[in-house]
Amino acid sequence: MKIDNKHADESVPQSVTEFIKLQTGQESIQIGFTDQKVSGYGGLSAFAGFLHWHRLPQRLAEWMGPGPKSGRAIPYADVALGFCTAILAGAEKLAQVAYLRRDVLLPSLLAIKRVGSQSTLTGYFQHFQGAAQNLRTFRPMWRWCQDRLAPRPGGYTLDLDSTQLLHEEGHQEGVRTWHTPRGLKRCLHPLLAVMAEAKLVAGFWLRAGHAISDNNVVAFTLDLLDQLPRQVRLRLVRADSGFCHEEWLRLLEVQGLDYIVVARLLRPIQRLLKRETIWQGTEVPGTEVAEVMHEEKGWSTARRLVLIRHRIEEKERPTGKRLLDCPGYAYEALVTHVAETVRPIELWRDYNGRAGSENVIKDLDEYFAIPKLCLKKFWSTEAALSLAVLTYNLCVLFQRHVGWQERVRAGTLRFRLFTTGGILSKTGGVTTVRLSVPESERAWWRALFENIISPFPNCNSVSLWPG
Repeated sequence: MKIDNKHADESVPQSVTEFIKLQTGQESIQIGFTDQKVSGYGGLSAFAGFLHWHRLPQRLAEWMGPGPKSGRAIPYADVALGFCTAILAGAEKLAQVAYLRRDVLLPSLLAIKRVGSQSTLTGYFQHFQGAAQNLRTFRPMWRWCQDRLAPRPGGYTLDLDSTQLLHEEGHQEGVRTWHTPRGLKRCLHPLLAVMAEAKLVAGFWLRAGHAISDNNVVAFTLDLLDQLPRQVRLRLVRADSGFCHEEWLRLLEVQGLDYIVVARLLRPIQRLLKRETIWQGTEVPGTEVAEVMHEEKGWSTARRLVLIRHRIEEKERPTGKRLLDCPGYAYEALVTHVAETVRPIELWRDYNGRAGSENVIKDLDEYFAIPKLCLKKFWSTEAALSLAVLTYNLCVLFQRHVGWQERVRAGTLRFRLFTTGGILSKTGGVTTVRLSVPESERAWWRALFENIISPFPNCNSVSLWPG
């Protein structure tokens, strides 16, 4: 590279005083500098319009409280909104969130004082010091997200799950060594619930790494049911074998909720598989089913148990567990409170829909910094993770607001939409953002903004992408 101080170019702003000559193959490109207020995140103006349409900044102010009284201090709602937007833009750590302080556009778009520095962010999360405070702050957020859901004639499916967040080098509160898919590792073990049809997180609680899967699940479920909006009716609850315990199953039954839960293939159920069980063929090649009433040790009553076996030689990727005493098959078992009129194979298919909620966890891991955010104090970490999960929900609700039927992953939104460049200026005393968009795509952007700012959601049709 060579710096050229001698030549001027009338086509560039006067603030450019020198060039760097960059040789690219046969051509030399001049690199200069400008004082124009240019942002790499002009496309976030669409997301900001969605936030303001739903009055989320005002809601955050109600949930968070005012924050420090110092005149220079950033209100808590501004800190939270800047944090969420930075996570959506791709930040994974507090230092990366703070880096967006240099962006000239975000404070104007979000109507906040400024994006918080790393010390401001750390201090903000440190003020979360206990379960009661976190619940007071974040329960209204989960309720607000669910309030955005429309009624469904068939009702919604609630999936409960847990995930393990590895922090092998850390010594933060709550990080403990426990069994993970990668062996004994130091981790955190949060609990979350997902509205399957909407791919929306309905609740999130952080737990220490050594917590077993069903730890605190009864209290978590009661909290979920307590904050369900009136229009959200549950048709079914699903969970894996870690939640197959008497106290929780009994709670669902008392609440009148149907459920499908994976049963643990312990010896009593293995004996059922080995006996002369009457297996019935199904329309699924290589899959047979059976059902019995079964009372596991510790249960208060017998429950409907659906058994499934898959002939391994007929399956490309057989699900289930293989047993040494029953070669040639992989087995699954589901305990359910669904009416006996529903066929076993339909129950199995219904449970398999839970894979969509597992994809929600993958999205949280890959695009919303869930594995990376870990602060010194346990309740601070839960607060940071809760805001990251809220950001995921906002991303989902943004797409529902503009009427996209096909859900787009956050990585695609960042690449195609949010990282569109923009220039901030004043035009006639009005703050103006000019997006760097090819002329052929501007009609699509206009339609998108018309959809977002319309008083009636989804009244304007807009395609998924330009062209």
